[in-house]
Amino acid sequence: MKRKVLIIYTGGTIGMEKDYESGSLKAFDFSTIASRIPEINLLDCDVTLSQFSIPLDSSDVGPEHWTAIAKIIEENYGDYSGFLILHGTDTMAYTASALSFMLKGLRKPVILTGSQLPIGDLRTDAKENLLTSLYYASFYDGDEAVIQEVALYFEYKLLRGNRCIKASAENFDAFKTPNYPILGQSGVNLEADRNILYRAPKDEEFNVDLHISKKVFLIWIFPGMNLNELESFIKASEIKVLILRVFGSGTFFSDKNIENILLNIRANGTEIVIISQCISGEISIGKYDNSNIFKRIGAISGGDLTAESALTKAMHLIENPHYTESFGTLFQKNLRGEMSN
Repeated sequence: MKRKVLIIYTGGTIGMEKDYESGSLKAFDFSTIASRIPEINLLDCDVTLSQFSIPLDSSDVGPEHWTAIAKIIEENYGDYSGFLILHGTDTMAYTASALSFMLKGLRKPVILTGSQLPIGDLRTDAKENLLTSLYYASFYDGDEAVIQEVALYFEYKLLRGNRCIKASAENFDAFKTPNYPILGQSGVNLEADRNILYRAPKDEEFNVDLHISKKVFLIWIFPGMNLNELESFIKASEIKVLILRVFGSGTFFSDKNIENILLNIRANGTEIVIISQCISGEISIGKYDNSNIFKRIGAISGGDLTAESALTKAMHLIENPHYTESFGTLFQKNLRGEMSN
């Protein structure tokens, strides 16, 4: 049985070609992709294309586009074996994380990929990324998909989408999952480590939860930072979740004035989440005395979440009517393989 894969083209470098007269990159009609990569016709899957009417630079991709992608998958879920999202690299980790929370009970592959060089470039990485992503999007054992989660494929590696960070703007090996092993490797054989793949609860049916709130704000803490205006800003902006990216395993200023500011923010109904500035490792409140402030103000530990995952998880959970547990309880749960237990 030949599998069917729906490619969702949003934009990004992978859909660009170089104008060799001007030296600039320009978008091309992605429906002609088969003429540029004829090998696509040799794959053991049927490919259909759905493309955004206007290709987007990934820096312009946000919640409304996450919702649009999720709706496309929802509308076509019964007709396709897997989905491949072509996306610019700069915000790909945000989109992958957001989709992982919006697509519940997923039983089919949803793979994101892109490229560092345009598809028409002589040294492009686009061709391999696209072709192997299509393999993973149609990778089945009998009637069961091997990948049943949102994943990201780049430079011979399959990675968990909500564990990814973009680690390089120059190298082909652009994405890392510092706190989780790679899901699969593309070499002579196409591999997947089935022991670490995510599986939704058996009783959870596929459904799409489009709830995404913009009332979330993230701040990178730095030495000597002035937080005196933070309380008035949070209140005026009606922010419901404040994410603080703090030092190391969770240390912070030992300043009573700042502590009172955070207490007032909490008293006003805003949740405070802390995540680490470190690429790997996790928050450990109480390990150092300068982390105990977060116990006193009732902050929520983000564990080993990436910033991208923490942000999109908070956006999905806050004020979401589809959940009955408190935000704090849900945020600290491993919902889609995004954090260590």
